[in-house]
Amino acid sequence: MIEDEPTDEISEIEAQIEELAESAERSRRIILGSKIAIAGGFVLLFAALLGLFSSGETAALGSIALVLGGIVSLGSNVSTLRQTEAAISTAEARRARLIGNIDLRLVHDAPLKLM
Repeated sequence: MIEDEPTDEISEIEAQIEELAESAERSRRIILGSKIAIAGGFVLLFAALLGLFSSGETAALGSIALVLGGIVSLGSNVSTLRQTEAAISTAEARRARLIGNIDLRLVHDAPLKLM
């Protein structure tokens, strides 16, 4: 039963790493969306300043809100991604330590028996 404890803990760590990896991927998608929102906001603002819209003031205010919202979302998710990647690194190091501490047996070369 003592041998099962490290393997159970390793399995739990691997499940945690998978969850963290999914979280990191969500953050990357949100970061991409934030960058698109910022770029779109700047394009909309530029178009509003050139007078391409009949209601230029409304478009300008909307574009500024889009840029600011994108910046806030970008900053928040970049920091979340960094924290998640640090947690993944820590979990992987812990998993490597546990695997290194397992007393593995060597299997010597034995002749193969054919059926």
